[in-house]
Amino acid sequence: MTDETTMEDAAEATNAPATVPDGEGIDWEKAQEGTRLLLESIGEDPTADGLEATWQRRVPALFETFSEANREAEKPTMRTFEADQEGLVVKTGIPVYSLCEHHLLPYHGTAHVAYRPDERVVGLSKLVRYVRWQGRKPSMQERLTRDIADGLAAELDAAAVLVEIEATHMCEAMRGVETATTTTTRSVVGSPTTTERERFTDAVKKHE
Repeated sequence: MTDETTMEDAAEATNAPATVPDGEGIDWEKAQEGTRLLLESIGEDPTADGLEATWQRRVPALFETFSEANREAEKPTMRTFEADQEGLVVKTGIPVYSLCEHHLLPYHGTAHVAYRPDERVVGLSKLVRYVRWQGRKPSMQERLTRDIADGLAAELDAAAVLVEIEATHMCEAMRGVETATTTTTRSVVGSPTTTERERFTDAVKKHE
């Protein structure tokens, strides 16, 4: 599409209405045009009943979720409060979903997190929200694991943080080797003791 071409021109060419929904997190015209061209490149008809909303709304809306503007707006507030807590706080079995930055295909699995509070703790639901929020960006699993650990350490001023993610990647299951396996990554920030590491590992095993 040239600089002079508008989405109305593209819609007229495909006999489809040009709908540009409201939203500040994504350039809808670019997202719509890109998706439409991708469908055409594999021999699909963007005007087909099942595909018209795909390029006009569904795919752009999906990627709007991953936009930097939306991520900043949805970042959870990690408010802490005083608590008489000794040792680790461990949260296991957190569902995690993200998008492989190499193939733009999803990967999903389970995250386990633990931190040693410094006299202040955060609500357990905030840990779930934080993991979910960190997953809303194209990323490798290794980087996502590290980002969660680094982020929690900074947000909670925690002396030790451990994060483990077990995930299945659609880019491996649907293409390439076409095998659905589980990839496990772990990231540690700070200086957890041997006892804390063992407790975290035991908690993860119990969840499994």
